[in-house]
Amino acid sequence: MGDTLKTLATTLAVQMLGSMALLTVPVLAPAAARDVGVPAAYVGLYIALAYGASMMSSLACGDLIRRFGAIRVSQLCLLLCALGSLLAAGGTLGFFAASALFMGMGYGPMTPASSHVLARTTSATAMSLVFSVKQTGVPLGGAVAGALVPALVVGIGWRFALAVVAAACVFVALLAQRVRAALDEDREPGRRIHLGSLAGPLRVVLTTPDVRRLAFMSFVYSSLQLCLVTYLVTYLTGSVGYSLVQAGFMMSAAQAAGVAARIGWGALADRTRKPVGVLAFIGSGMAVGALATGAFDATWPPLLVAAVCAWFGATAISWNGVYLAEVARRAPQGRAVEATGGSLAFTYFGVLVWPPLFGLAAEHGAGFGIAFAFLALPAAGCAAWLWLSHRSAQRLQLKESLSS
Repeated sequence: MGDTLKTLATTLAVQMLGSMALLTVPVLAPAAARDVGVPAAYVGLYIALAYGASMMSSLACGDLIRRFGAIRVSQLCLLLCALGSLLAAGGTLGFFAASALFMGMGYGPMTPASSHVLARTTSATAMSLVFSVKQTGVPLGGAVAGALVPALVVGIGWRFALAVVAAACVFVALLAQRVRAALDEDREPGRRIHLGSLAGPLRVVLTTPDVRRLAFMSFVYSSLQLCLVTYLVTYLTGSVGYSLVQAGFMMSAAQAAGVAARIGWGALADRTRKPVGVLAFIGSGMAVGALATGAFDATWPPLLVAAVCAWFGATAISWNGVYLAEVARRAPQGRAVEATGGSLAFTYFGVLVWPPLFGLAAEHGAGFGIAFAFLALPAAGCAAWLWLSHRSAQRLQLKESLSS
């Protein structure tokens, strides 16, 4: 239990700072866009570029994690995120493009690295809960970004706000050194790194039906999650009439609800032993949240807006821990890193595709309200498909066990 808690605290801190760094640009987008001279909705292109880099780095990280250790790779990830933050402060489109690439390269391996070390130190009966607690680092980082970054922008400007985030990433990377020797004891210093290893994680996913189903689900669910966290502040400031600080508070409400819900969904999945059913229910909740968010206007009471944001966050930002635990559980023996990295490629591909399309649709005719409401369709469809395909697989397994 001691090893699990030590590992959990370290991976949680890394995940939180990585998430905060990645989401800082979407939070300060309304302020930065005025200086850069582009519409704030174009922040979706930044997120797409970042997650494109994340997709590639998550596929390539297996050999790196085994050679250098999960904690050493996590430290490097935080330093790359710090560099990405500093590059964004350059304030030109070229600097933002470079920032997105370095941010994505840093963000991608964080989850496979944490899954590798947690899978070694966590019992199977508590895996959904432990992975969900670790994944609360994502909404925690977003909540801190939503609450802190707007205040920093008002106080010291958006460029210096990025520098503060970079400094925080470096600080946590240094702190992680204290546990590196103990948690990276399984590293293989002589292991060779092969470029061909990029295809290995995808093979694991595509040849393992349960993992493949989860990977396809994550493509849709990640799309809703990133559309919410990327565009909520821009939507509220540009279409509903909120100030940057007010909109940042609503983002924090969504992220804070995501923190609590991740723990709750993880505990429920472990207790019921039906993680896929929990994931299907979460998808249904996303559809409701998307429809309600699309209906926002200036007449809505702020408390009601906050409640809807919290519900949307409690579903769209909360599924990841149950998903990653189930991927690790369903992975072939000893292949949790590859299964996680390969499935995350599908997760990040959803982010690569949907947010820029969402932003372009909102900017060029549909508006943010309609764009958010439209997200209910893929969420509801995926939830239904996930439930039906899981039940079909269960019936097939039962039939095979009875016949044998």
